[in-house]
Amino acid sequence: MAIGQLTQRESINDTLLCLKAHTDKLYHLGIENVVANSTLTRANEGRSYRIYEELAMLLIKEAKKYYIDNTTPLQIENNVFAIDSTIINLCLTTFHWATFRTTKSGIKLHTQLDLKTSIPEFIWFSNANVHDMYALDIINFEANGFYVLDRGYLDYQRLYKIHLSNAFFITRAKCTMDCRRIKSFPKDKSKGIIYDQSVLQNNYYPSTKYPDQMRRIKYFDEPTQKTFIFLTNNFHLEATEIALLYKNRWQIELFFKWIKQHLKIKSFWGFSENAVKTQIWIAISVYVIVAIAKKKFMLEQSLYEIVQILSVSVFENVPINQLFQQTQVQYFKDLNYNQLNLF
Repeated sequence: MAIGQLTQRESINDTLLCLKAHTDKLYHLGIENVVANSTLTRANEGRSYRIYEELAMLLIKEAKKYYIDNTTPLQIENNVFAIDSTIINLCLTTFHWATFRTTKSGIKLHTQLDLKTSIPEFIWFSNANVHDMYALDIINFEANGFYVLDRGYLDYQRLYKIHLSNAFFITRAKCTMDCRRIKSFPKDKSKGIIYDQSVLQNNYYPSTKYPDQMRRIKYFDEPTQKTFIFLTNNFHLEATEIALLYKNRWQIELFFKWIKQHLKIKSFWGFSENAVKTQIWIAISVYVIVAIAKKKFMLEQSLYEIVQILSVSVFENVPINQLFQQTQVQYFKDLNYNQLNLF
């Protein structure tokens, strides 16, 4: 299944056909014989996806060791996480167990991404119609960590849970928010800070769910000409730093885009819930393995370039460092002038 991901095969049959073309190399991969299509299909249907979930989490733990000193624009010592979700669309007639709407099926991939390493910290699957904020009930919040959320996670009771965990949240306020100003902090309009305030909720239910003060920052982003209102429980960072942390939330959108474009999680090789989750967890494992290889072997290529090179050379018996070195132009001492030049 991992070879199918790396070589970007379209189906199980396609993957097995690729393996049969390299039967002389399968022994060194621990594959004595090419398995039958039915054998692999039954394994995907019956073998629990949690095996691959645990494998992926072990790989994630290993990857974080290589990216711990990763340089980022986030100039703070605290860990910073972005939480978001993406929907993976499925065919209604085939994946009836994942009913989303009357015309389509789908599952939702909830992810907590470490913004300093670009490695996922937490992944949870749910039906596509489950609201994003329910993921906050499962996540264990790290003390002094920052959690950057979009407006879909604005639930005061769950935000207060983050606050009581001695962690910090950064999200966007709704335009209908009713609150009163308690204190104003110095602002710098030249840096886009329109106001920086400490506020309390006015309405009864929001005030009972979040009884403490929150910090409200109105920020004007010059490049996009857009205005944002941020809510946070952190009163120590500069207002511009809060805006920068939220701006870096786009990394989780790039993560979703990358795995959808470069790994096989749009078309599935099995129809059961177990088979779908197995394929997704193996795809995530492949992503993390490529990320580990990039750091471990000090590769200069991007993750996309590494996957493309591996897709055509996965069976080559070549040291990985040599595989990603710049190829040298061959020098022929005696030129054959009958040979035509293509370039």
